[in-house]
Amino acid sequence: MASRGRVLKLFKLLHRTRQEVFKNDTRALEAARQKINEEFKNNQNETSEEKINELLKIASDVEVILRTSVIQAVHTDSDKILLIPRKDLLQDNTPYLDKPTKKRES
Repeated sequence: MASRGRVLKLFKLLHRTRQEVFKNDTRALEAARQKINEEFKNNQNETSEEKINELLKIASDVEVILRTSVIQAVHTDSDKILLIPRKDLLQDNTPYLDKPTKKRES
């Protein structure tokens, strides 16, 4: 029964992530909602603890990929696209060094 709670928690997390990642894109929001619901419904009668854990791992990986890799874009002109990054995707820029500096021994 503990897995039931984990499944429900992950189901809700996927839907929250979907709402954040596809904000203001009704078509993508609806497609993601349908896919999440379909996948969970297709496996709702699974009883094998091993298979449930495998499915939970896949769902967790999908949530991470959605949260860290998906970026929204809007066509602004026939040949231009405006990217709309979320704050959690932005990272500090680390300069590239051709020759790494050597650490001094004390």
